[in-house]
Amino acid sequence: MLQIDQVALHSGSFRLTADLTLATGARVAVIGPSGAGKSTLLSAIAGFQPLAAGAIRWMGQDLGTRPPGARPLTILFQDSNLFPHLSVAQNVGLGLRPDLRLAAPEWRRVGAVLQRVGLAGLDRRKPGALSGGQQGRVALARALIRARPLLLLDEPFAALGPALTADMLTLVGEICSETGATLLMVTHHPTEALALTPEALVVAEGAVTGPFATAALLADPPPALRRYLG
Repeated sequence: MLQIDQVALHSGSFRLTADLTLATGARVAVIGPSGAGKSTLLSAIAGFQPLAAGAIRWMGQDLGTRPPGARPLTILFQDSNLFPHLSVAQNVGLGLRPDLRLAAPEWRRVGAVLQRVGLAGLDRRKPGALSGGQQGRVALARALIRARPLLLLDEPFAALGPALTADMLTLVGEICSETGATLLMVTHHPTEALALTPEALVVAEGAVTGPFATAALLADPPPALRRYLG
């Protein structure tokens, strides 16, 4: 269970508040206007954005005492954050061991996840030799191989076409089902939210509200979200 307990986030004139609980294994879209604070919310959960007030707890344990690398989560930002001097396989292998001292079974896991995201045979290429969509899939593979109980995705499919996006949504859903991971996914596309996330949070006008049933929310959005969706 993820508890965001009376949290306040401040940055200059920016203000965002949140007070909500998400069940373990929930799949939740994070939607709202650009600049409202969706990415900031994920960054706070991951430990990159300090809290002005409140606490964030996972399974009852306060995450505020843990640095980002020690939190039981994986976060994938819009920027794939790949290391250009490392191969595709090495970039994915970092998800298992930062020193890349992987045993043969671990390299086989890397190969399996690359095949699963449609990158079989590209393991020796450098990120610079890949398309933007392929780079996004490498980053997703690294996130998936970590198999942490909390998965945070910040518009991970922005560089992908519709067909590949649909495939990646299916893959993420399969991984969450297999691992029982709790998913929060920032998206600007209602179709992505409807395809993968039965619940949704709305980030608008300085507050995070929800969770709501995604289909019902999008069928009758509140005014701030309606203005954004058009």
